Amino acid sequence: MLSRRRFPVFIIDTLLIALALTSAFLLRYDFAIPADEMPLFWTCLLVMVLAKPPVFALTGFYRSIWRYASLHDAVEILKGVTLASFLALFAIMFLKQLAPLPRSVFILDWFLLMTFLSASRLVWRVCRESRIFAHRGNGLRTLIVGAGEAGSLLYKEICRIPGMAYQVIGFVDDDPAKIGMSLHGVPVLGATRHLRELIDRNNVTEVIIAMPSAGRRIIRSLVESCQDSNVIFKTLPGIGELIDGTISFSQIKNVEIEDLLGREPVVLDHESICGYLAGKRVLVTGAAGSIGSEICRQVALFRPDQLILMDQAETPLYEIEKELTASFPELRILPLLADVRDRHKLEVAFRQFTPEVVFHAAAYKHVTMLEYNPSQAILNNLEGTKNVADMAHLHNVNNFVLISTDKAVNPTNVLGASKRAAELYVQSLSLTSHTRFTTVRFGNVLGSNGSVIPLFKSQIAKGGPVTVTDRQVVRYFMTISEAAQLVLQAGGMGTKSEILVLDMGEPVRILDLAEKLIRLSGLQPYEDIDIVFTGLRPGEKLYEELFIDGEGIIPTSHRKIKMLAPIPIEMGNVGRNIEELFAASRDNRLNDIIASLKGLVPEFNPAYNFTGKMPVSFKQMRSDLFPLLSDGFRNNKVVRLHSSPASGDFHEIPSGIGHSPSVASCTSHG
Repeated sequence: MLSRRRFPVFIIDTLLIALALTSAFLLRYDFAIPADEMPLFWTCLLVMVLAKPPVFALTGFYRSIWRYASLHDAVEILKGVTLASFLALFAIMFLKQLAPLPRSVFILDWFLLMTFLSASRLVWRVCRESRIFAHRGNGLRTLIVGAGEAGSLLYKEICRIPGMAYQVIGFVDDDPAKIGMSLHGVPVLGATRHLRELIDRNNVTEVIIAMPSAGRRIIRSLVESCQDSNVIFKTLPGIGELIDGTISFSQIKNVEIEDLLGREPVVLDHESICGYLAGKRVLVTGAAGSIGSEICRQVALFRPDQLILMDQAETPLYEIEKELTASFPELRILPLLADVRDRHKLEVAFRQFTPEVVFHAAAYKHVTMLEYNPSQAILNNLEGTKNVADMAHLHNVNNFVLISTDKAVNPTNVLGASKRAAELYVQSLSLTSHTRFTTVRFGNVLGSNGSVIPLFKSQIAKGGPVTVTDRQVVRYFMTISEAAQLVLQAGGMGTKSEILVLDMGEPVRILDLAEKLIRLSGLQPYEDIDIVFTGLRPGEKLYEELFIDGEGIIPTSHRKIKMLAPIPIEMGNVGRNIEELFAASRDNRLNDIIASLKGLVPEFNPAYNFTGKMPVSFKQMRSDLFPLLSDGFRNNKVVRLHSSPASGDFHEIPSGIGHSPSVASCTSHG
């Protein structure tokens, strides 16, 4: 069935059929058709005009879009014309009762009709693109980095869409064969190593990086060149986003801070992950958090039998359940509103749903918040982990994966100490369990809830200042997706009680991160947006570590994952210390919490103590406003913070109480 818009095309093709046959007869008879051949000519013309157009319609001629005519369309024309010509020939032979016919006419007709139909489709495309490329844009003077397929398509989009105000003055490419040539009439000016010179020489105001498959190291180098030249820079979406249709070439995006980490994408061993996830019942605690939700998304790709989402936050749990249900309609998803501190609820859940694999991502994660609330850090991060691990052991779970943090190494804060204690308990439990317990330790996650990047972006949006604790603070960073994928990979690698450390690349200075993010926003640090240094907050270190003395490094089959041999642990000592710690935490006995925590984690070196007189300024304040300090207040004591063991500087109150500035919080996971 022809649409109204395709009917004129049908008429044009019918005229071309008549023209092809007429031209074939004229060529056969030297442009003078004999009188005795005219009846044959009219018979052939009638049959061709009546027989060929319906064949074209039935073979799908009129479902192609002329503006994108290509080699595929030429092949379809070849098939249709050949079929139609044979059918017409048989019809003519039948009508002429198998009388001899000039074969050259039919060969010429086939060839000419092929040529006319192909040309008609290409002429439309040529005319259209001539009009497109006649418009080179009159907006920002722009360079496109990449003169390949992506760069070509991007340039066409820029010319096609009036709203894209770019005036493309050239391409940049590292292929020597392309330099000096032109693409769509636009010159390839030089190689990427000369990008700064090309920007200055051509008065460029914007650079678009059209290299979707380029690694982050290359992107970072290009971005640094653009930053040095003080020009706007953007990048094309990744190939994956283009293929699945979530982003088109017209949606050029700003370069994100994640693009500048300088690491190549994670390559997973899908076979090993499928081996322990496919067809299994998988439970994820903290499923509504940043890391937990991404683990859920990654797990769902491996087609488990059930995916059980456990979290105490109702609305975020609802959101991730809704998202996963829409993305994986065939997957059985069970949202479970529960707190990992509720041992009875966990017992019911494990008995009812019998999970075979557990990813334990539920934890409090903000360093300073947990310094103010150490009892909650212990009850959630440690007791919650103990409860889930005990249930995994009692119900014979196959794999248990604990999400830990680099802050657990030689901790100076309650967060790190609570996570290190959780590591110790899981390792000690594994010695008598059939469950394979694995701990995965990694650093800060870019873009997670409450992390440094969203805070910086918010501060920049408000006009600044951006707050950084110290010029020398460095942290290890990973993207959420990268961390979750490696967690899945690591979950199938441990044999009993190892700690697996993810490769986080080189540590990043927080100050550099802040400056880059300001520049990515099109502004200049210290000019448009100021950066203020607020000093280290309670429990923070200048740098994080990855290994504890005594943990031997063992190579693994994955180059981005290192295995640490566990330090020998006695379950009895761990169990006694943990129960004392829980009792102190439930009663909020601050001194006993720290003492018990140090007994459990000998390397814990808190940067404060709990001695000294309460400052006069606190005597007028009600102690019940600060329940974590109530024990100290009742004994006329107050927390005395030691911000840096090496400096010798003491502060009588935690910075932030009563006047907490918004400071970059480098978080571990969530």
